[in-house]
Amino acid sequence: MEISAQVICIGNEIMLGHIANTNAQFISNKLASIGIKTSKHLDIPDNPEVIISSIREVLNESEIVITSGGLGPTVDDITLECIQKALNKKLIFNKKISERIKAHFKRRKIKMPANNLRQALLPEGAIPIDNNIGTAPGLIIPVENKVLIAFPGVPFELYPMFEETALVYLKKKFSLGQIIKSRVIKITGLAESRVNEIIEDILQIAGDVQMGIYPHPEEIHVKITVTEKNEIAADLIINKIQKKVESRLKNYIFGYDNDELEEIVGKYLLRAKKTLAIAESCTGGLLANRITDIPGSSSYFKLGIVSYSNESKNNLLNIPMDTIKKYGSVSKQVAALMAKNVRDLTSTDYGIGISDIAGPGGATNKKPTGLVYIALSTKAKTICKEFRFIGTRNLIKYKSTQAALNMLRLWLPSALS
Repeated sequence: MEISAQVICIGNEIMLGHIANTNAQFISNKLASIGIKTSKHLDIPDNPEVIISSIREVLNESEIVITSGGLGPTVDDITLECIQKALNKKLIFNKKISERIKAHFKRRKIKMPANNLRQALLPEGAIPIDNNIGTAPGLIIPVENKVLIAFPGVPFELYPMFEETALVYLKKKFSLGQIIKSRVIKITGLAESRVNEIIEDILQIAGDVQMGIYPHPEEIHVKITVTEKNEIAADLIINKIQKKVESRLKNYIFGYDNDELEEIVGKYLLRAKKTLAIAESCTGGLLANRITDIPGSSSYFKLGIVSYSNESKNNLLNIPMDTIKKYGSVSKQVAALMAKNVRDLTSTDYGIGISDIAGPGGATNKKPTGLVYIALSTKAKTICKEFRFIGTRNLIKYKSTQAALNMLRLWLPSALS
């Protein structure tokens, strides 16, 4: 028997586009890990009639209904009362939850608003889910052979509540004897259409395997998803397909699943015991930010300079004004000197220089928006590559940092050999 789940995310802020709905993605991913497929995501406003009718409709269609949002203490938090009406259940005051709420405010040395105690009301038969971060408890409400589970909408409250309590409950109640497992293979340096061309036959694999290609800025994800009786069986299938993809895409693959390019580069630098300094222009420190997002990056990252003006390139990086005037600040010559001189300045093993036109202004016929020069300097030599990116200013900036990190990634294995 296939168990169906639906996710209802409640809130005007979602409907107005003020916040991104990440809860549905998280819940569906976790459900898949225990073999439960989500058949529908439903985003609805803070409207009592819509909430009540949606809960009733979804309970008729699926065995599992999960809601997020509307369990807070404010006037627009109406999900609890709507659940009560949809299921025709009484609300019962839970003293234990009320004490937890009071203790929450006492720990923070804040006077508790009286409104918060309405969060201690539970529909009869509900199993509370402790919230160790906020005040709103979650709710597990059995409905005959089905279940409705309600969570507060704040992601950092919902995530641990779901993993530590709801997932365990669902695994016990709906013993499926199967799991759904995925692996993401991350590629950079190739267009989506080219990746598709190279592995087209692998993407068409038959059986209980789903394959997909998903584009991201200067990054392509190939996702393998299998349904199997256990993790060992799933891994056998995934690993076999992964090896086929690896044999085709080779060095274009930089990581898997949650790997980030800056993390992979950092690991290489640590293993090789090498250091890095960078000089950026229009990327405005974005490359330095990505590098320093990785814990432990102080072991290999020594300096980042944003030399935005010609004067700063001259004063900080010792690039002759004659060179800048002759070739332009956005040029191979200037990018190469940015990389070399920042490396000399810091006595690091590697230097990176980025000079680009992120737009929308500053472009010419010869030097259009999206023109980027990225240089990598080592003690032996300095190389510089030209890129032509398309997109908004922020997108061009991000793509530039991605290309810079990838240049370093491709160079670093030689330092380990």
